Amino acid sequence: MFDIHRVEVEWAGRPLTLETGKIARQADGAVLATYGETKVLATVVAAKAPKPGQDFFPLTVNYQEKAFAAGKIPGGFFKREGRPSEHETLTSRLIDRPIRPLFVDGFKCDTQVVITVLSHDMENAPDMLAMVAASAALTISGIPFMGPIGGARVGYINGEYVLNPLIDDMPESSLDLIVAGTGDAVLMVESEAKELTEELMLGAVMFGFKGFQPVIDAIVKLAETAAREPRELNLPDHSELAARVKALAAEELTAAYAIREKTERKNAVDAVKAKVIETLTAEAGEEGIDTVVVGGLFKEAEAAIVRGAILDNGQRIDGRDLKTVRPIVSEAGILPRAHGSALFTRGETQALVVATLGTNDDEQFVDALEGTYKSTFMLHYNFPPYSVGETGRMGSPGRREIGHGKLAWRAVHPLLPPHHEFPYTLRVVSEVTESNGSSSMATVCGTSLALMDAGVPLKAPVAGIAMGLIKEDDRFAVLSDILGDEDHLGDMDFKVAGTAEGVTSLQMDIKIDGITEEIMKVALEQARDGRIHILGEMSSALSEARAELGEHAPRIEVMKIPVDKIREVIGSGGKVIREIVEKTGAKVNIEDDGTVKIASADGKAIKAAVNWINSIAAEPEVGVIYEGRVVKTVDFGAFVNFFGAKDGLVHISQLAPQKVAKTTDVVKEGDKVWVKLMGFDERGKVRLSMKVVDQETGKDVAADA
Repeated sequence: MFDIHRVEVEWAGRPLTLETGKIARQADGAVLATYGETKVLATVVAAKAPKPGQDFFPLTVNYQEKAFAAGKIPGGFFKREGRPSEHETLTSRLIDRPIRPLFVDGFKCDTQVVITVLSHDMENAPDMLAMVAASAALTISGIPFMGPIGGARVGYINGEYVLNPLIDDMPESSLDLIVAGTGDAVLMVESEAKELTEELMLGAVMFGFKGFQPVIDAIVKLAETAAREPRELNLPDHSELAARVKALAAEELTAAYAIREKTERKNAVDAVKAKVIETLTAEAGEEGIDTVVVGGLFKEAEAAIVRGAILDNGQRIDGRDLKTVRPIVSEAGILPRAHGSALFTRGETQALVVATLGTNDDEQFVDALEGTYKSTFMLHYNFPPYSVGETGRMGSPGRREIGHGKLAWRAVHPLLPPHHEFPYTLRVVSEVTESNGSSSMATVCGTSLALMDAGVPLKAPVAGIAMGLIKEDDRFAVLSDILGDEDHLGDMDFKVAGTAEGVTSLQMDIKIDGITEEIMKVALEQARDGRIHILGEMSSALSEARAELGEHAPRIEVMKIPVDKIREVIGSGGKVIREIVEKTGAKVNIEDDGTVKIASADGKAIKAAVNWINSIAAEPEVGVIYEGRVVKTVDFGAFVNFFGAKDGLVHISQLAPQKVAKTTDVVKEGDKVWVKLMGFDERGKVRLSMKVVDQETGKDVAADA
């Protein structure tokens, strides 16, 4: 009944199995991939013909994690998987990016790749297995895909690269890098690093590239026995029309791309395109023309002009040379009520970034296959249509917004202080208000400034820069701080973020069939120079975190109480802790280990809550000075309330340096005093022996006995 084909290979010390022919047999391609006890099913289906008038390749990648893969039932009210999580969206993008450039030019049939996690062993991450399975399914499908690709995760643990580290090993790694490519070149890189050098990052990329070669060999071996017949692809010959479009547009397009201002340049290019279509329509007469085809050929003419100018004479669209970064203006503290804010402008790209400090109540709960965990740092990126002078739909964030936000998150995350040292929940929102090239890197720079403006003690300021590539045969040019047009018409989007000491994030996407180690080395070195320049420009606004938190930010004080006192502080049904919160106005969070976090924008509220909790959970310490208040005077001394509900006796002989006849000659009920706990009486009861002391020196006011 089943015609099963299976290939097994050793990969990073564990068996990888690729199997087809048993599950999802009606798909164009279906592969069940197994790594350890993690199993992923990848399926591929492409429409038989493109939709009429379609001028782009409609590829969709859907990665989905089923709760049953980890033996779980989904949380929430409906108890079934709903909209994709952020992780699922990011993994879908991760797989889309390296496979998209490898479809044959001109193939425009609707294509869908669906990857489903069926089993998760909690050791082997399913994202890399999903990429491998998708590559294998495409390779055997008969769809015009010029793969296969391979992918691998690289860690850096104890000074050594590790291929596909186990999930439990990743907390020890100073690098989380994913690399994908063909047998000949690298196509995609995504990473987070703890200030590693450019040399170490390049080494990691090449280590991963070599590490996934056995996977590519295994996919090829599977395809040799299981691949479907290749689809016939009859693409029309538009060479004559392309030559005509180029002849009509070349001169005026060259002039249009000499205009340096984006909007004016775009209007000029649109005018040239309209003129070309009008001319070709008149020449065609009744036969008419296919404007979709002409639009594609016009874009090719644009690319030829822009790319030629760069390769021939190093002349870029806005007049810069290859390495110059556009003018930068950095501003911090521009929103009076925000905890931290910044406006970062680089050329015609601008990001308004706002940081908000919260408490434990603001932590984000993330329900993942590996289990539910809490996130204390969130970065949300928004790209409204007005940022590029257009109208458009406003709604929930799309894949691009989620991906760009995560890239900036990875760049900043390694530099945040440990949560136990700075116990705040952090949310950063980046509103891109203008865009002409690398708004994600502007977000990195703005985030660094906004967090420092809020008083968050970053390890160091962080900046990012986007690099581009123009490559024709053996000639290539690496561009620093690319424009939007250079991104669209170029061959690479290479983004590097980091500090003056090293790289914290690296993302690379290639639109051609891959790049070499030499090109990556040039790009990394050029990016380092650009990053250092940007950090210098940012320092005009802020070079380190402000000494104090923002005026409106909450203050958090952390204290520790004995675990056996937690019940008393919370009270029956939470009665005590609710009363503390209501009467002091402070937020109180108690963890299972006795850690108590008290938060409020009002320092007096925090102090009141601390004193209240201490009065319940703590015991006074001998030799410590306490603030107290006289609650009763008697002939032989004064009773002082000094530690929450605790009172102690100051004997009349210890009230003053000389003998006094009456207690009230020295203190009266309601007086504020400072006392030092000297010890307990012989019966060990609450009556305590104390001496009135000087607040500043701590010395006894009474004469030594």
